[in-house]
Amino acid sequence: MFTATEMSPTFAQHPWSLRAVIFLMLGSFTLVGCAETEFLIHTAKQARGKDGISTDGGRYKVGSPYQIKGTWYYPAEDYAYSETGIASWYGPNFHGKKTANGETYNQNDLTAAHRTLPLPSAVRVTNLENGRSIVLRINDRGPFARGRIIDVSRQGAQLLGFQKQGVAKVRVDVLPDESRQLKVAAINGSHQQIPARASPREAVVSQPLPPAKGQVISIAPATAQAPIRVETLPRVTEPELPQEVDVLPVSPTGIYVQTGAFSRLENALRMRDKIYGMGPTQISRFAVSGKEIYRVRIGPLDSVKVADATLTRVLGAGVSEAQLIVE
Repeated sequence: MFTATEMSPTFAQHPWSLRAVIFLMLGSFTLVGCAETEFLIHTAKQARGKDGISTDGGRYKVGSPYQIKGTWYYPAEDYAYSETGIASWYGPNFHGKKTANGETYNQNDLTAAHRTLPLPSAVRVTNLENGRSIVLRINDRGPFARGRIIDVSRQGAQLLGFQKQGVAKVRVDVLPDESRQLKVAAINGSHQQIPARASPREAVVSQPLPPAKGQVISIAPATAQAPIRVETLPRVTEPELPQEVDVLPVSPTGIYVQTGAFSRLENALRMRDKIYGMGPTQISRFAVSGKEIYRVRIGPLDSVKVADATLTRVLGAGVSEAQLIVE
């Protein structure tokens, strides 16, 4: 996941050391240095929550396409997202560091990292091995290990029942309503406001006054003969996501390495021949938009460990689009 270096806690514990550093910076830097000093002061004064983690909030972010280790990812607002695959978890090495949207990661919160969903958004993650299901808030990017679809917090892994194993077969479903509310709340909280437009009226004499808290002033050009209009913006807060663990009925699933999907049977046969010695192979036929597609897979495989090893062999054979599938 993407993280940024956090200020050393030594500065927060010894404010006089911080002031000495700031004094030296002011003596040697220009105006750019002054701006950096103000940033350090602001960081040192941030409120600290439980576990010593700062309570600063993040911003709403979708992001541009990006490439990690030769693979391209395309973030998007996808409120119909649903996927099965392998989940992992992350914790101590990232605890207290910045997430991809500027929040501070707390391994004891119910959060997760995803490669393409908006930050923040809400998803329901269901462990397909034991039926445990919880709602998590996506606020980071990752995981970037091949064969993983979501990286949950340590607390999330504990509640889903796979902290000790490290990985689990899961289904991830986006919660569209909660995700849209998180979007609005994040934009509202980061002061990303849309200015109000003045309504045409007859000219009046008005005295400019400071806006009340939670209001935005819109001033029309003098030629428009419009007065100052004050529009009260609705106060938007984050939705309270459920924190309880549900136990849902699940059916047996298998893990497969999918090596490709082809519109021509001869191409599927060629792929099958290429991977034939790596495990039990199969070609399945299905229809997509009225067209027949031939899918080539290895599996089902006995465990995530075996699936990871098989995926590594397939990738090493030059099948770059291979991926793990849970079905």
